[in-house]
Amino acid sequence: MTRTAPGRREYVARSRHAVRSGLAVRAAAVAAVALLLLGACGVPGEDRPRTVTPPPVPFPASASAAPTAAETGAVTEMLYFASDDRLVPVIRRVDQVSEVDAQLRGLLAGPTPAERDDGLTSALPGAFTSAVVELVDGVARVTVVLTAVDTGRSDGRLAYGQIVCTLTARTDVEAVLFLEGGAPLSVPRADGSLSSGPLTAADYAVLINPR
Repeated sequence: MTRTAPGRREYVARSRHAVRSGLAVRAAAVAAVALLLLGACGVPGEDRPRTVTPPPVPFPASASAAPTAAETGAVTEMLYFASDDRLVPVIRRVDQVSEVDAQLRGLLAGPTPAERDDGLTSALPGAFTSAVVELVDGVARVTVVLTAVDTGRSDGRLAYGQIVCTLTARTDVEAVLFLEGGAPLSVPRADGSLSSGPLTAADYAVLINPR
């Protein structure tokens, strides 16, 4: 058996203690770094897995939102509304070309909420209580019932201009004739003059404000 001198045994003991101390310090440093990284990520440590519930709002996505039905129609149609005493064309997308009476009903229904948010209004409620249309040889014959109630809007130029410009934007309408009780109705053009004959968008061109 080889014997180790007392000084040698003391040196070896101190070396082993130094090694063990160094390993302990290194392990503590590694653990501290791991805790710092975990804290920086904002993820608290947990002893057991748990279910994560998503927030009640949509997650942001790189792709754009799916377009609405009105934006995905196969064809477009043009309607005219009012803004600051001007006529403003609005393009809507629809699934198929509307009949002339359906397009007039859409105009009478007024701007959509989004269009109203964009500053658009309609002068039609201040002029008519109802309007129906019949297409005869390219002329849209619009029979109206004039309103007898003060709605706060009485600019007939805009009201008639909305209908004339909307209907003549169609390829099957060349002019618009207004009727009341079966007889031609004299209506104001953009310059304020009255006409009881067929009208076109040219009669209201100075009021149109392209967007």
